Amino acid sequence: MSTQIVLPNGFGYVPASLVSLGWVLVWQTFLVGRPASVLVLTTRSVIYAEQAQVKASPAALQFNCTQRAHQNTLEAAPIVTLATLVFGLKCPHAAAMLCGYKSGNPASRIPGAAISNLTMLGLLGSASYAAYLLFPSA
Repeated sequence: MSTQIVLPNGFGYVPASLVSLGWVLVWQTFLVGRPASVLVLTTRSVIYAEQAQVKASPAALQFNCTQRAHQNTLEAAPIVTLATLVFGLKCPHAAAMLCGYKSGNPASRIPGAAISNLTMLGLLGSASYAAYLLFPSA
C-alpha cells in the first residue's frame, strides 16, 4: 500500500529557504578560511587562535569571533532544518520566513543571539504544533 503526501500551496518556499542556509554556511566557511591562512592556523585540529595570538593581533580575535559565529550556525542548522520542514507542511510561507558577531567584539553577539534563539524557539514550537496536527484522529 502506498501513501500519497499532498504538499500545501507555497511549500516550494520551504526548500528555497533551507537552501539559503547552505549558502550561508558556504559563505561563513570562506569568512573563516581566509583569516585562518593569514594567521597560519594550518593545523587542522586547531579551530581557534591561541590566547597569545589573540593578544598580539586584533585579526586573531576577529577570526575567533567569526569561527564562533560559524559554529553557532552549525549547531542550530539541524534544528532549524527539521522544524522548517515540519512546520512547512502546515504553514509553508511562515516557515520559510522564520528561517554581527564577526565584528571582533564578542559582546556584540548578545542581541543577535537573543533574536536568533527566540526565532528558533518559535519555529520549533510551531513545528511541534504542526506535527501534532499531522497525527491522524483517533
